[in-house]
Amino acid sequence: MRAAALLLVLAACATPPDPPDTRPEKVAGGFTWIEGPLWHPDGYLLFSDIPKNAVYRLDGAGARVWLEPSGYTGAAPFAGREPGSNGLALDPSGRVVLCQHGDRRVVRVEADGSWTTLADRFEGRRLNSPNDCVFAPDGALWFTDPPFGLPGAFDDPARELAFCGVYRVGGDGRVRLATKELNAPNGIALSPDGRTLYASNADAQRPVVMAWPVRANGTLGRGRVLWDASAFVGTAPGNPDGMCVAFDGTLYVGGPGAVYVLSPGGRLLRRIVTGVATSNCTLVGDTLWITASTAIYRAAR
Repeated sequence: MRAAALLLVLAACATPPDPPDTRPEKVAGGFTWIEGPLWHPDGYLLFSDIPKNAVYRLDGAGARVWLEPSGYTGAAPFAGREPGSNGLALDPSGRVVLCQHGDRRVVRVEADGSWTTLADRFEGRRLNSPNDCVFAPDGALWFTDPPFGLPGAFDDPARELAFCGVYRVGGDGRVRLATKELNAPNGIALSPDGRTLYASNADAQRPVVMAWPVRANGTLGRGRVLWDASAFVGTAPGNPDGMCVAFDGTLYVGGPGAVYVLSPGGRLLRRIVTGVATSNCTLVGDTLWITASTAIYRAAR
């Protein structure tokens, strides 16, 4: 009896095996490099094709251009590879907000088609190239600002900021620096209650997802590494990238060859494998929509 009881205890304490990887369904392809999936309340998916400088709409009739240009509006040809919009979001009033690489700003699309600039400078200096954004329950806008949209990236001579920041825009419209501790801040998300901010670092030397407590005044507390993707970088194309959060706090993080599904505590639960650099995802009910390299995928949550 004692031996049998001991075996039962050991079995109960044993670490369960990792769940198997799953594969998503490919829905549409033939794009260049896509990002920023956003489900519109009117029942269709929007996403950015950054090199094409366009936002596409995907619905039952297929994919077609929804907005062009989406990120660069200059008269001269854009010198780099990524002129278009990147991350997309809906503001509290349901208006689409774009992170624009080429124009180096975050803008809101108004009902008449005009654009309102929400952020383009910090302390008088132009932003690098806003990458991804998310709205908090209190209506504040959070966004990341790496230099990936600049023709010369980190070494671009047009850079006016010596760091890459995570920013917050509150109700007064002021752009405030939340943290500059990541050298390549990329994807961004909030916990369902808005009390924890997540951001990925798209750097093969430090490929992490960070988590910070959000204080009542909108500033951040001390950050911690939620998840380190070092074991996966190099096994497939990509680095930690865009992400979304489910109602129960589960994180879905685009990265090397897959979406990585994490518990709120940072434990890797499973992977949804695309096999290509996976840039971002958004959750609509129980369906996860994924942008990965040149194609749109979907998978069950």
